[in-house]
Amino acid sequence: MADSYTEVTNQSWFSRIGDSIKGILFGIIVIPVMVILLWWNEGRAVTTANSLEEGAAAVVSVASDKVDPANDKKLIHVMGEAATPSPVSDPDFGISAPALRLLRTEEIYQWVENKKSETKQKVGGGEETTTTYTYEKNWVDEPVKSSEFKQAADHVNEGDLIAGNAEFTAEDVTLGSFKVPSEFVKRMGNPEKFTLKEEALESLTGDLKDVASIQAGAFYFGEKPSAPQIGDVRISYEIVKAGAFSILAAQLGDTFEDYPTKAGDSISFIEEGSVSAETMFKNAASANTMITWLVRFLGFLFMSFGFMAIMRPLSVLGSVIPFIGSIIGMGTGLISFVLAGTISLLVIAIAWIFVRPLLGIILLALAVGGFIYTRKLAATSKSAAVTV
Repeated sequence: MADSYTEVTNQSWFSRIGDSIKGILFGIIVIPVMVILLWWNEGRAVTTANSLEEGAAAVVSVASDKVDPANDKKLIHVMGEAATPSPVSDPDFGISAPALRLLRTEEIYQWVENKKSETKQKVGGGEETTTTYTYEKNWVDEPVKSSEFKQAADHVNEGDLIAGNAEFTAEDVTLGSFKVPSEFVKRMGNPEKFTLKEEALESLTGDLKDVASIQAGAFYFGEKPSAPQIGDVRISYEIVKAGAFSILAAQLGDTFEDYPTKAGDSISFIEEGSVSAETMFKNAASANTMITWLVRFLGFLFMSFGFMAIMRPLSVLGSVIPFIGSIIGMGTGLISFVLAGTISLLVIAIAWIFVRPLLGIILLALAVGGFIYTRKLAATSKSAAVTV
């Protein structure tokens, strides 16, 4: 059961003003960094899209049962059964499995501190922050420094990992007549649980064997698995089984390598199952679109935070009367979002004008509209502040 500790701290109005002024530096730094990120992202998206178009036009689908020297250095698409003559092994614990990949996950039982804060504004511009620290025991992938806890004395962690997480790949993996390089094998398949049996204990050596047991198909190192103690360790495994795979890459003799495109990107895709070249390119294009929009959103979001940081002193100054500070904060927050959105659209528009002029012009028009709206919004906020 989790326990907790509550701490109440107060910050004066003058201290808050000082912190908000320091925050301006954050905004000054983060805004241009996000502009650079957005510009880079658009260039990356265009390069990837052009590379995929180039690859789709150049790819040659081949059978996996023989290697044709005439396709050397060409972009090929091949489907077949991935296999290996020997099992993949974890030498640290003596575990072997008939698979292409073997993944080891090690966890240790530790106290974990969680923090939750609630801040209230006070008349006069100060703030009162109530912070609640809760403590619970949980399985984590690395030891937790309990000495840094707010209540360290009652929540002492001990113990360490035995070997840590690791991944092992099979040697001599083939796809029909082709050899699959190790860097490709590491990208193959979706891992699934590998259940250890009691005989796996015989592979352990030294003191480990004396404190080990098999619980839920995994190694457990501790005296009482039904009641874990701080410092207990458990180790589980996942494997990627041999089976059907599709590879889209450059042929290099009887193996594969990344295919360099004239557009600037390298192409090498691996998917589980029998997947056509057309589908693999569509999947890659979808992934490119998703990454592009994710970076756009992050760039916009952090740029908004930057503008908020720059304008935060205004809301702090007005917080002598809490509701006025809240009103100003809402106004500056809205302005920050509109400004960030406008600049983001402007950067994206300029980047696309060189590639797709029509799309770039439309985005540029939206950016100009956003700028005009921001000016009107700022004027309205100023009038409202004067009225108050």
